[in-house]
Amino acid sequence: MTLITETVPAVRHTDFAASPIAHPAMLWLISAVVVCGAWEIAGHYPISPAFPPFSDTMGALFAMILDGSLPRALLITLKPLSIGLIVSVFLGVGLGVLMGLNRFAEWLGSPLFIIAQSAPLAALIPILTFAYGIGLTSKILTVCIMAMPVIVLNSLTAVRHTPASLVEMGQSFLGSRWQLILKIILPAASPVIFAGLRLGCAAGFIGVILAELLITPTGIGDIITYNQSIAEYENMYAAIFAIIVFSVVFIMLLERLEAVMFRPEKRAIS
Repeated sequence: MTLITETVPAVRHTDFAASPIAHPAMLWLISAVVVCGAWEIAGHYPISPAFPPFSDTMGALFAMILDGSLPRALLITLKPLSIGLIVSVFLGVGLGVLMGLNRFAEWLGSPLFIIAQSAPLAALIPILTFAYGIGLTSKILTVCIMAMPVIVLNSLTAVRHTPASLVEMGQSFLGSRWQLILKIILPAASPVIFAGLRLGCAAGFIGVILAELLITPTGIGDIITYNQSIAEYENMYAAIFAIIVFSVVFIMLLERLEAVMFRPEKRAIS
C-alpha cells in the first residue's frame, strides 16, 4: 500500500520582510491612515460635542498656519523647550557618564534621579512658579526636571554595562583612561544613551506644554486654553496635533542622527 503525500511549501518569513508593505514608511502610512480614519468616524459619531472630526481639525490647522498664529505660537514654545533640552542633554549625559565611571558619584547622585523619575514631577510646577515667578526660568526648569532624570539614568546604565571584555582589551593595549572612555566606553554606550535622549526629549515636550498650561498661557498652551474657553475645539485639537507632529519629527531626526553617527548597521538597513 502506497501512501501519497502532498508537499506544502513552507512559508518563509523573508517573503513578508521583502514585500513593499513591510517597508517602515508604508507601515507608518498605514498606521496614520487607520488612526485618522478612526478619528474622523469618532468625530461624526455623537460621542462628545467637544470632539471634532479629523477633517475639521485639519481645516482649522491650515487656517492657523495661513494666518500665522500657529507658527508664532510654536516659536514662543520653542524658546523654553530648546534651552531646557540643551541643558538637559549636556548636563544629563555628563552626570550620567560621571556616575557610571565613579562609584562615589553614583552613590551620591543616583538616588536623587531615581526618585525624580518615579515622582509626579508635575506637582512641583506650582513650587517653581512660587520660587521663580511666571517667566522663562520656570518653564526652562520644568523642561529640565521632566527630561533630565531619564537621560541621566540611561547614561549611567549604558556606561555601567559596557562589556568588560572591551575595556580589558583596551587596557591590554596600554590605553590611557581617557582613551578607554572616548574610544571604547562611550561608543559602546551610545545606543542606550541615545535611547535615553529620545525618551528625555519626549518628556521635555510634555514638560513645556505643562508649563504653558499651568504657569502662564503662552505659545501652544495659550492656543489650547483660549480655544477651550470659547469652545473652538477644532482649533484646540489642531494645536495639540501640531505639537505632537513636531515632537514625533524631532524624535525621528534624533534617531536618524544616532544611526548616522554611531549605528552603521541601522544606517545600512535604512
